[in-house]
Amino acid sequence: MSLCYEYLGGEGNIMSEIRGKPIQSSWQYGTCCLTGRTYTIGFLRFCKQATLQFCLVKPAMAFVIIFLQYVGHYHDGDWSMNGGYLYVTAIYNMSVSLALYGLFLFYFATRDLLIPFEPVLKFCTIKSVIFLSFWQGVLLAVLEKAKFIDPVIDSSGQPTSAGTVSAGYQNFLICIEMLFAALALRAAFPYEIYANNSQTGTGNPTNSRTVTMQSISSSLKETMNPKDIMTDAIHNFHPQYQQYTQYSSGMIFNLTLHGMCVYFYYCNSCLHYRNII
Repeated sequence: MSLCYEYLGGEGNIMSEIRGKPIQSSWQYGTCCLTGRTYTIGFLRFCKQATLQFCLVKPAMAFVIIFLQYVGHYHDGDWSMNGGYLYVTAIYNMSVSLALYGLFLFYFATRDLLIPFEPVLKFCTIKSVIFLSFWQGVLLAVLEKAKFIDPVIDSSGQPTSAGTVSAGYQNFLICIEMLFAALALRAAFPYEIYANNSQTGTGNPTNSRTVTMQSISSSLKETMNPKDIMTDAIHNFHPQYQQYTQYSSGMIFNLTLHGMCVYFYYCNSCLHYRNII
């Protein structure tokens, strides 16, 4: 969704295009219950919240799994009520489903604006790595519970549980699937776009921007920095910002108070809000 935001020029530009338009009722996109409503900043905020919650739930559940394994209450494929696998899987499934629903709603609202950028293939290649691998693991766990996957006896006579065998199948399948995912990513994100942008107007490759180890390390640090996720989480979950619209040129927000639209400007350098109207 962040990539689509960049494509469309940020939250402010998106709202200027869709604000006030009626939401079409469609069972395919799950908007049947939104009949008669229009696109507002609240709709866009929900799409961001539904997507961001997965970024918060996944690392939190990873720590929960580590703790449950430490105390002996988590085993892959153990669907018993006393184990943690059932509850972790249920929470993951709800989080993944909600994130996909938010993405579908966002695409449903902006699909006409996103046509030049062809986001569907990009979305499918990236999200399939995360979501389909998760559901594949759940399917293998169900097959293991249904006794379609049996324990294995190794050469030394030691038994390997069906849950471990199921996890091995999952890892093996992911290794194979990553080859096809890499080919799909190559098609979805062709390097020619970035190569052309790095050249000057003459198209002379010698004038293109050189890549240094410092730029690579800076890009890697920026990728690993969770600050953007935390900033997004604050702006999308904090009650104070629920009716604000964020603009890419600086940060300009609007808020409707008692029927009057009030605008604020947020300065990135001095971290200060001030009323501009």
